[in-house]
Amino acid sequence: MWKRLLFTLTVAVAYSHAAVDPVTVWNTVAGRAFAPTQGTNPVGQSRTYAILHASIHDTLNAIDSRYRSYTPGLPQDSGASAAAAIAAASRLVLTTLIPDQSDLISAAYTSELAAIPDGPAKARGIALGETVAQLTLRRREQDGADRSGDPVFLPRTGPGEYQFTEPFNFAAFPGWGRVTPFAIVLKEHELDGPLSVSSARYARDFQLVKEIGRLDSRTRTAEQSEIARFWYEDSPLGWNRITSVVVRCKGLDPWQAARAFALVNFAIADAYIAGFDAKYQFRFWRPITAIQNAGTDGNDRTEPDTGWQPFQVSPPVPDYPSTHSLVGAAAAEVLIDLFGDRIRFETTSSTLPGVSRSFRDFSEAAEENGESRVFSGIHFPHAVRDGLRQGRGIGRAVGKLLPPVCKSSFE
Repeated sequence: MWKRLLFTLTVAVAYSHAAVDPVTVWNTVAGRAFAPTQGTNPVGQSRTYAILHASIHDTLNAIDSRYRSYTPGLPQDSGASAAAAIAAASRLVLTTLIPDQSDLISAAYTSELAAIPDGPAKARGIALGETVAQLTLRRREQDGADRSGDPVFLPRTGPGEYQFTEPFNFAAFPGWGRVTPFAIVLKEHELDGPLSVSSARYARDFQLVKEIGRLDSRTRTAEQSEIARFWYEDSPLGWNRITSVVVRCKGLDPWQAARAFALVNFAIADAYIAGFDAKYQFRFWRPITAIQNAGTDGNDRTEPDTGWQPFQVSPPVPDYPSTHSLVGAAAAEVLIDLFGDRIRFETTSSTLPGVSRSFRDFSEAAEENGESRVFSGIHFPHAVRDGLRQGRGIGRAVGKLLPPVCKSSFE
């Protein structure tokens, strides 16, 4: 019998509690910087978080090589201050990728440096951190995220075809699936596709979301409504918040913390890339379109409701797969690989302030995160199920990266 290890982890709504180690400090700074400029842009957040934590991880391992670096061939300096190096790398990445928040980022940088004694180690740390950050940014310069090559999305007619959803008149990030992944090979994580709109399984999914996900549902419970609102926030913010509290409560040193944040954010970033690749390959309609236009789907088991509205607003991207579910499962799988799935925690959400929810383990949180999209009326259950499955596979693949560096005892 495995003995169940119980931890109670409390997460602040907007990173309001001071972090202990410099890695978590800069994760906190990034989360605050996103709010005015990259809020409700989870794909942009995911890339920024991944580049930030790749730089932090590599900077620390350029000082003391405990884990394999993400970018090979970096300079080494064992005499550099770790705190100064982390601050310098983080400032450069964040001001480059979130330039509108330079004042906030620079203020954090000044505060962090003020706590480090002046001297050669501090100066060498700043130089090393900036060098590593520049190399990481350069590695991602041509990754396709600038959107210059985005195709123009034009809806097609016919049952199952994605149409723009209120209040939007566009489809977001149709080229994001072309962004170079941080860790995975996309072909190894392909999906089978959405259900046929003429199938009995589709009709069952249709009926469930029609009943439980409608704005004025009599089926959805008060707790299910809470779950829908609780998990509605941008996934990178929520799962970095959970990672942050686990890192603090487990008492990880900066090297361990840096690896944990890097792996979680590689998984999140690659989950979005894989998910968007599939979204615009299959172009499947959202429940609001499907339910209002069910008379055209050729399925005798579905009935249209032209006035149907979802509980939450549908994001302006196709239904399949649910990237929200995918991202949560990928992040959870990395955390399970790092810490096991025997951790109780309590977390909060920026989209439902004042409410906290408790979980037995990361798997339960990932499952509830996925279910929230059905309760919200914005995804079919099949999109959630396949998103969870794809996310778990991505998380397992990413968890194999950045292994420890074994050193001889005779060095």
